Amino acid sequence: MAKATLEQWRMFKAVVDHGGFAGASAAVHKSQSTVHHAVQKLEAALQIKLLEVKGRKAFLTDSGKLILRRAEFLIEEATKIESVASTLSEGVESTLKIAVDEVFPHTILYQALAKTSELYPLLKIDLVESVLTGANELLHNSVVDLAISSIPIYGISCSTLCDIEFIAVAHKDHVLHQQTEQLNFRDLKLHRQIVVRDSATHTSHNDGWLGADMRWTVSHLRNSIDMVSQNLGYAWLPKTQIAHLIENKTLIPLNLDQGTTRTLNLYLMCNDNDRLGPAAQEFKEQLMAIHFLHRGDLPHRRLAAHAL
Repeated sequence: MAKATLEQWRMFKAVVDHGGFAGASAAVHKSQSTVHHAVQKLEAALQIKLLEVKGRKAFLTDSGKLILRRAEFLIEEATKIESVASTLSEGVESTLKIAVDEVFPHTILYQALAKTSELYPLLKIDLVESVLTGANELLHNSVVDLAISSIPIYGISCSTLCDIEFIAVAHKDHVLHQQTEQLNFRDLKLHRQIVVRDSATHTSHNDGWLGADMRWTVSHLRNSIDMVSQNLGYAWLPKTQIAHLIENKTLIPLNLDQGTTRTLNLYLMCNDNDRLGPAAQEFKEQLMAIHFLHRGDLPHRRLAAHAL
């Protein structure tokens, strides 16, 4: 039987987080004497000194530092259990929040949303378009329930979703198409490249070749496609979203000696699969199923998310 209660662990952590018993008291809405007594009982049960009080400040002992790391994991897991229970008790969620990298095929996304809405007609959908680590940041901050991103987050529920092929293109009248010999990256450096910036606010991730001295950076993929279509520069663009422009010869692939195409892997992620409501689970299943149908495959079973 455990010698300490979860409430005692929480009070101990609150003292550490707030630098003393007074701050912890306000944070957990308990009297200062109650918090002090809880920590004393914890130390007595464990038979080790966790804190040293100097003036009004409380400092971790060496033993306390080691114990705190384990206690934080225990508290986090308990919080997850409570969250799962809350989700189960509430039933179907009212809103599904999803962050999606702009390169993900819209046809698949919209079909999955439509199928999910057929089963849950009152479900509100909050869709956030992102670039690179933007979806990761939103998921990390619990702003969204699900994220489709090219940057996998290790240690959470993360499933390989699909591969997106990018192709280097320019307008049919671009000067790069006038060269008879194959192009190399030195040739590209002399011309304007259109790139899309990372939508995350606290991190920045670059992807692909960014070697052009003349470079325009935009916030959305559609801006990049529009600019390249108007002969304002060249770019690597997702083939699925410019196929019609290549077909009607508005855009022509660059004749590069290497690197004309590149592949970007996309992942479907959530912080904890067990905490997702039934509508979110249904959307995940629909997304996987529709993706396989578009590939011409029929999944033999439903794909479960795996932790990377």
